Amino acid sequence: MNFDDHLFFCAPSRLIIREGARHDLAPLLAKLGYRSGILVTDSYFAEQTAWVKEYVRAAQECGIATYVYSGGEPDPSTTLCDQATQHILAQLQEVTPDHVIALGGGSNMDLAKALTVTLRSKKPVAHYKDGIGNDEPLPFIAMPTTSGTASEVTPGAILIDPDNATKIALMDNRLRPFIALVDPQFTYTCPPRVTADAGIDAMIHGIESYVTMDSNGFERGNNPDPGYSGRTHLSKMFARESIRLCAQHLRQAYRNGTDTQARIGMSYASVFAGLSYGSAGLNAVHGIAYSIAGLTHETHGRTNAVILPYVLYELRETRAQELNDIAGICGIATEQPETILQLVQELQTLVGELGIPNNLKDFGISEADLPRLYSDAMSVTRLRHAFPVPDTADAYRRIIANAWDGTFSDTPALSLVQDSPLEYTSE
Repeated sequence: MNFDDHLFFCAPSRLIIREGARHDLAPLLAKLGYRSGILVTDSYFAEQTAWVKEYVRAAQECGIATYVYSGGEPDPSTTLCDQATQHILAQLQEVTPDHVIALGGGSNMDLAKALTVTLRSKKPVAHYKDGIGNDEPLPFIAMPTTSGTASEVTPGAILIDPDNATKIALMDNRLRPFIALVDPQFTYTCPPRVTADAGIDAMIHGIESYVTMDSNGFERGNNPDPGYSGRTHLSKMFARESIRLCAQHLRQAYRNGTDTQARIGMSYASVFAGLSYGSAGLNAVHGIAYSIAGLTHETHGRTNAVILPYVLYELRETRAQELNDIAGICGIATEQPETILQLVQELQTLVGELGIPNNLKDFGISEADLPRLYSDAMSVTRLRHAFPVPDTADAYRRIIANAWDGTFSDTPALSLVQDSPLEYTSE
């Protein structure tokens, strides 16, 4: 073991994973001295499940007043956040709560994380597009209802700015939940498509963080409190276990949502992947997927899934040992000349089995869209710089060309991507 890690690890102060664990939250918050909270969710969980009413009643019995905001939406916008802030403060008659709880998937958790800042500061969320500065967020508690985003253990929140159709990322370790309560029972009623989208996202988080930039070469920008800081032995340990659990349980959770062991396995897989990528960071899969989402408006899990095999194929030289490790976890014979090709083909097949197109052409992207896709992907510099290859410009061209064709080639035939002098933003 080579102890050259530059390890910086930040995780929730309390991580709880257990069937029925949601019943422990109110007594725990009361023991910690909290008395006035906001529960951020959406209309489905507020109206179609008993979970919200059960929690509010239990909290009241513990002496905690809870206001429920059920206006959560998919891909929350800055407008929604600002409207929610004003609405909640008006309902509370300008009394600031002492904690914020999120119940839902990644979108509800993103909105709740943003509200932890705006409810206390009373500033528009766009004020924080370059960081939250000295404005201390309210304590945040996350209860995920899907197994995939791992927002319950990570430092970021993504909001859409409707004025220019761009994303605003709030990124700070103070936005990590201080309590992550993972009750697998929340996921038992997830429909197959949500299970697939979230589950493949969890697997990608584990894989991508396992092959990302090492911590001793990761650019932290002289930040003494970095949200992401490159892979370490600790992050790789979590990543390997996440990949193993996904390989064992993802297909079954998708095919048979009543299989509680598969659901529990995916709950653990999601958290472990979050503990890995929430420290190590990600790279080209997410970097290119953001651009795919901009063209297709498809969900996060699907846009990551379609590009995953082609990104890994590009790493066959610089991350050969790691890809052999992943192949072994997936039950593929390792250290053979064809091992890595078999791995990426197996992942390509898995994506298709989950009902997700496994190439860009079938994803609805035309050949004419590819220059924009390429330039947009290259502009996501934080993720591009973490991709461990000698030349990211050439690598991204090959990845996109292969992904559009659905093939794995050292020299893709698609000249538009391979040879065109496309421009991109660099630092």
